[in-house]
Amino acid sequence: MAKSRIAIIGLGLIGGSIGLALRRAEVESEIVGHDREPLKARQAKKLGAVDRADWNLISACEGADMVIIATPVMAVKDTLEAIAPYLKPGCLVTDTASVKGQVMEWAQATLPESVSFVGGDPIVRGAGTGLEAASADLFKGALYCLCPSPNAAPEAVQLATDLVGLLGAEPYFLDPVEHDGLMAGVNHLPFLLSATLLGITTQSASWREMRKLAGGAFESATHFASSDPSTYRDTCLVNGPNIVRWIDACVEGLRALREIIVAEDAEKLEAAFEGAIVAREGWLRGKETGNWEAEGLEMPPSTGFWAQLFGLGALRRKPSP
Repeated sequence: MAKSRIAIIGLGLIGGSIGLALRRAEVESEIVGHDREPLKARQAKKLGAVDRADWNLISACEGADMVIIATPVMAVKDTLEAIAPYLKPGCLVTDTASVKGQVMEWAQATLPESVSFVGGDPIVRGAGTGLEAASADLFKGALYCLCPSPNAAPEAVQLATDLVGLLGAEPYFLDPVEHDGLMAGVNHLPFLLSATLLGITTQSASWREMRKLAGGAFESATHFASSDPSTYRDTCLVNGPNIVRWIDACVEGLRALREIIVAEDAEKLEAAFEGAIVAREGWLRGKETGNWEAEGLEMPPSTGFWAQLFGLGALRRKPSP
């Protein structure tokens, strides 16, 4: 009986880590890797992330039982269009892009009915960039979003769930439209804030001296999970409306803070930072324990700055005992 095959397209941090995790799990499948940069594919083989590297995208995917597309989001579209006619009936195709709605539409329009698509998005902590930072432990304990297409076969959805388990992650099923709205706030807005902060500081006439004083706060606030600018460009292009809504909310929040700083209102300033600190500590506890329901949605008192600004007082609830 022929050995099953898994093809990983894109061998950066995510694709390389998936390969390493699958190899450590000792899956009984051949893992074939492809990257638009042949040198990177060879490096992935040398690291043990793939059994063999194939320079040709079509031959890497032809006959595969599972195809994992770990590329920037716009490249997902091109990849789907290129491989669709050559996929084995019953093949599972999945991706790792942080935008799901548009990807699901591309898959629906491109893939044959004999192939199942389950969108994926691993929520991993910052761990460097590129293949050099790839690790079999990258997904350990992480949430891994799964968005099955309407016509995905039940056995394909189960296979995607099993894949997540082999990586050491926890499957989290949700609607692709909901996914994109949520990710715009917690994944996409942060890199826009990083780009903005770097832009206004490094282009300032004071940067020559300012850069010497930039410490941990500046470094953490300007971190990018990927060194590939096309990753961020593509995300903004395909999730624009959701991102713009969060930009508007951020601008409103900064404007409100500006007003109370100008007014030298010490009470409101303290309430703003107290609310932010409480909210972050609650989030970190939930992230550490994985018990989000027990942590609850912690918000500052309803009279607090952020509650007044966004009308969030009604959402406040205490953690379960």
